[in-house]
Amino acid sequence: MNGLDETTPGAAKPLIIFDCDGVLVDSEPISLAVLMEMLGDSGISIGLERASALFLGRSLASMVKTAEEEYGLAIDDAFLSAMRQKLYARFRAELRPTDGIIAALEALEAEGIAWCVASSSQPERIELSLTVTGIRPRFDPPIFSASMVERGKPAPDLFLHAARRMGRPPRECVVIEDSPAGIMAARAAQMRVLAYTGGSHTGLADYRAELERLKPETQFDAMSDLLQLVLPAGRPRDNPDA
Repeated sequence: MNGLDETTPGAAKPLIIFDCDGVLVDSEPISLAVLMEMLGDSGISIGLERASALFLGRSLASMVKTAEEEYGLAIDDAFLSAMRQKLYARFRAELRPTDGIIAALEALEAEGIAWCVASSSQPERIELSLTVTGIRPRFDPPIFSASMVERGKPAPDLFLHAARRMGRPPRECVVIEDSPAGIMAARAAQMRVLAYTGGSHTGLADYRAELERLKPETQFDAMSDLLQLVLPAGRPRDNPDA
């Protein structure tokens, strides 16, 4: 369903742009654990709070750059290949969809609201994440990766690229993000941004403090609230003809 509804003016029904990790799938604890393990094998000890602050929601290119700038670690292809193998194996065994996301997508579909995904991850990781959690068919074909643009989050490039490809101006887009980098990217793209805080990684103190500093439009921790949050103002769910 998630193509454009050409019978309805775009302003009446926003385009929802989902981040993937931590929003559609509960992957961030797995991802951070694997990264910390790989860094540890390279002689770099890093705690969960620090790893989250440096790497959460950022692209692969950004991760490589940060590892070199912060720790002097030159990440090569062998490191990345080994990390992917460990990560993908754990995804296949452990990854689950975010609680309530399937019902939330069904509710959006019933309202004729379009959506897509725009993630910092590589395309093959997005495909795997959505496939093993059973929600890949709901994102066919609008999947956008940071590898498609010059700059990843917190730059606005990825969200602007997704909006252009979906035929929508930024003012008609609502971004659903969990990471500070993603919130900054959506803000820079001049899009509405809602912070999803229901993931199992969002209890970190530094994470919560950074969200408060960035002041997204709202924070919510239940996907069952999503439809009401994105419906156009003045058109409550129980009065669809308003």
